[in-house]
Amino acid sequence: MSTPATPPLLPISERLALYARLVRLDKPIGILLLLWPTLWALWFAADGLPPMHVLLVFIAGTVLMRSAGCAINDYADRDFDPHVARTQARPLAARRISTREALAVAGVLSLVAFVLVLPLNGLVIALSFPALFLAASYPFTKRFFAIPQAYLGIAFGFGIPMGFAAVLGTIPALAWWMLAANILWTIAYDAEYAMVDRDDDRHIGIRTSALLFGRADLLAVSVCHAGFVALMAWCGVLAGRGGPYALGLVAAAAMLAWQVWQMRDRSRERCFRAFLHNNWVGAAVFAGLVLDTLF
Repeated sequence: MSTPATPPLLPISERLALYARLVRLDKPIGILLLLWPTLWALWFAADGLPPMHVLLVFIAGTVLMRSAGCAINDYADRDFDPHVARTQARPLAARRISTREALAVAGVLSLVAFVLVLPLNGLVIALSFPALFLAASYPFTKRFFAIPQAYLGIAFGFGIPMGFAAVLGTIPALAWWMLAANILWTIAYDAEYAMVDRDDDRHIGIRTSALLFGRADLLAVSVCHAGFVALMAWCGVLAGRGGPYALGLVAAAAMLAWQVWQMRDRSRERCFRAFLHNNWVGAAVFAGLVLDTLF
């Protein structure tokens, strides 16, 4: 049964708090996992600190589009979330807000994000349309794609070609290699996330990488980790990066290996802890890149 269109009327302060929960402002891990690849792209493209106005637009745009994506995701999953332990308390699943409100929040946030890119070049503006389509359509791919996390990797990583376009006015091959690396990283960390909900997802018929991989889940995650590190190393070669960048990748690889060990018993708590740890993986790559451009 769908979420009712007219939940109980609440004071504006409570309603704003529900909107904040709808877009996961209380859970910034999603913002960070989108932000790190975007920052990598900007630093690679500029060979250091990018123009400040470009940096600020992309940081704000990342926050806005991730938030809009959460609202769309909850709209798409409104009939599934009440049956999943981790998601049943979300505002839309709990029927604290209406579907109309969720769509309005997503629309307003997307519009603000679009306005932000208007001062940038025409290529960035053109790329904002497929970026919006990817963010809006991903939640629905869980109905029919065997591995929707690959699609999510494109959506989460689309700030990479946009970042190169904003700085260089073009999209070099390096950007697509980096996007490919991000897709593998996304498949890995979202598989960790999906392992938390494996039993619930199987029951309600949602397709996830955790269900597709089955008992080979840790092996599949490890293969994606290895591919991610290898492709990011190749990006470093293409861009002429040096020792500090390589050390950042080594640190990231060690963290990824720790994640697989952490999930060895496949418990919900350990899998979720491994997922959250990916913030530090992104930070390690970025720290190595920044140090490399400085020295």
